[in-house]
Amino acid sequence: MNRGKSLFLVIVLLFFCATAWAETIKIGAVVSVTGAASFLGEPQKNTLLQLQDLTNAKGGMDGRQVELIIYDDESDVNKCVMAARKLLDQDQVAVVIGPSISGNTLAITRFFSSAQVPLISCAAAEKIVFPVNPWIFNTPQLDRHAALKILQDAKVKGYTKLAILTVSDGYGQAGRAVLKELAKAQGFDLVADEVYSPKDTDMTSQLTKIKGVSPEAIICWGTNPGPAVVARNRMQLGLTIPLYMSHGVASDKFIELAGEAAEGLVLPAGRLTAVDQVPDDHPQKTVITDYVANYSQKFNAPISSFGGYAHDAFLLVHEAVTKGGSANPEDIRDNLEKISALPGTSGIYSYSPDNHNGLDEDAFIMVIIENGTWKVVP
Repeated sequence: MNRGKSLFLVIVLLFFCATAWAETIKIGAVVSVTGAASFLGEPQKNTLLQLQDLTNAKGGMDGRQVELIIYDDESDVNKCVMAARKLLDQDQVAVVIGPSISGNTLAITRFFSSAQVPLISCAAAEKIVFPVNPWIFNTPQLDRHAALKILQDAKVKGYTKLAILTVSDGYGQAGRAVLKELAKAQGFDLVADEVYSPKDTDMTSQLTKIKGVSPEAIICWGTNPGPAVVARNRMQLGLTIPLYMSHGVASDKFIELAGEAAEGLVLPAGRLTAVDQVPDDHPQKTVITDYVANYSQKFNAPISSFGGYAHDAFLLVHEAVTKGGSANPEDIRDNLEKISALPGTSGIYSYSPDNHNGLDEDAFIMVIIENGTWKVVP
């Protein structure tokens, strides 16, 4: 009798667990809402919360309501590790979006491999997805593609002598490595290789050294506020050497921080940055305009490509769950790899077992800052 009751209870518990799994999907997120990288994480948090509400109002993902669990890592790698472990061990999420920062992402990938839960990072370092880790994906355009766009523009303009100025964090280290590799491969003479710390507030020393070797263009690779300091110091020193920025500053915040020193700077960016200049028949146009309209209406704030990375991660999860009909972590992972030609805000995604970034060079356009706004370079 007791054995019969025990068996009955087990069956009932399994039923209710299966029902709960079927009715909801837990999506975790760890982003930098506060701290030095808050300009990345705050729009990402806002975007994810809005998408949760919009999705649930329309019936959820494949009939499952979305339960979003977001932790702020405060732009700190140790707090990111703690948040990731909490999402996996305590919250038992099916998939995680984030982190915002490359270094934080690289610090937690091993936990997701061990737990066999997919992670879709909002950070851009190439090392996040190459070599491929079966459980790790990302949404930003690759550093390699950004560097190629910059070098193509430099070649068209006839520049042969380049200087690079990169930040010493994970994003900057990744960019520095790919710039050195590609510049050499394409025949450029790299005459200066300077580095600055994320906390530096003056880069006149590095720029003075660069001036001394007479490059024809400078490539600065970092995220705010450092590149804005570089731009202002360049103006203060009276340097006229053309200055490229990376996609890490593709937001209005950079223009605000750099002020008039931003004028004339060129960089690779996603089409979200200049949505009004995207042709109406482009596959990304509807996705971008919908995101811009929804975000602007709810938060009364400008959009950024950084929020777009979180948007696309959520979109990819939605596609994997809806098309695959499962909220099981392994099934989500498998179905992410089957996604092909899915338009997002950052590009058109085609994942595969050998490609967990899913974008190509066409995800970037070159933009120039003119009169405090973004203009597509013809």
